[in-house]
Amino acid sequence: MSKDLNAIEAPIIELKAKLEGLKAQPPSSKRDKDIEKHEQKLTKLQRDIYSNLTEWQTCQVARHPKRPYTRDYLQHLCPDFEELHGDRRFADDPAIMAGFGTFEGRVICLVGHQKGRDIKQKLHRNFGMPRPEGYRKALRIMKLAEKFKRPIVCFIDTPGAYPGIDAEERGQAEAIALNLKEMATLEVPIIVYVIGEGGSGGALAIGIGDHVCILRNGIYSVISPEGCASILWKDAEQASQAAESLHLTSSRLKKLGLVDSICDEPPGGAHAHPELMLENLADHLRDQLTQLCDQSIDKLLDDRYRKFRNMGIYAQVG
Repeated sequence: MSKDLNAIEAPIIELKAKLEGLKAQPPSSKRDKDIEKHEQKLTKLQRDIYSNLTEWQTCQVARHPKRPYTRDYLQHLCPDFEELHGDRRFADDPAIMAGFGTFEGRVICLVGHQKGRDIKQKLHRNFGMPRPEGYRKALRIMKLAEKFKRPIVCFIDTPGAYPGIDAEERGQAEAIALNLKEMATLEVPIIVYVIGEGGSGGALAIGIGDHVCILRNGIYSVISPEGCASILWKDAEQASQAAESLHLTSSRLKKLGLVDSICDEPPGGAHAHPELMLENLADHLRDQLTQLCDQSIDKLLDDRYRKFRNMGIYAQVG
């Protein structure tokens, strides 16, 4: 974990250690009362700390290595999830998972970035940074969902599209642009969740939806704070200042109308209670599927178009 994240969690880790020490003691009524007291204190401490994070601290939490990743949500929502591979042009990109599964009796299409846990997985998944074939795979599966009238659920969690020369040679920008164009007109409901960090076009390439939801400690931005600082100040160490200016946190995004809703995280963040986070998202998804699947396709497309066209503030001159 980063130094910033260690600083955030230090009081929580200390209290957890005390709680573990109490639980290791022989059973007694006093021990049980002390455990209950410390658990209540821990919940309050987590709630207090995580309700007063700065933008830069939120970035660290959004990147927490123990947050649930796309694969965790897929397995929880759809135990029968069947992953499909390949873009039918060049290769399969492990940085994006895509396929179909059954959520409470309804077959849905699921697409999302996958980062990987240990070093071997991170390298295999390219740290969640897709190449063009990843986006083409995602679009291929989404078009398949459209053909069979299945709603689409996307999970965003990427620092950005992979900027390597091989990705550029195979048309990274074109692949992202095509996804934006095609997702805008897919004739099925699309629900998007920003579950961690949403970086630049690499996130937006699977982020066009009828309902866009961000987790409370998620971030969504045109560029990472480090990238922004490197461009503006020629110094990545100014990332915390950049984070303040990017308006990338859930509350600011909601206020600006760039996301439709915020899914609350358990006290202490999604990484503290991943099972609760999975349930929270499942509850949110259930409600959105019920609402969106009852709407006509014409209304869905019209509302989707208007939502994205209305984003931003414009000044007309002349």
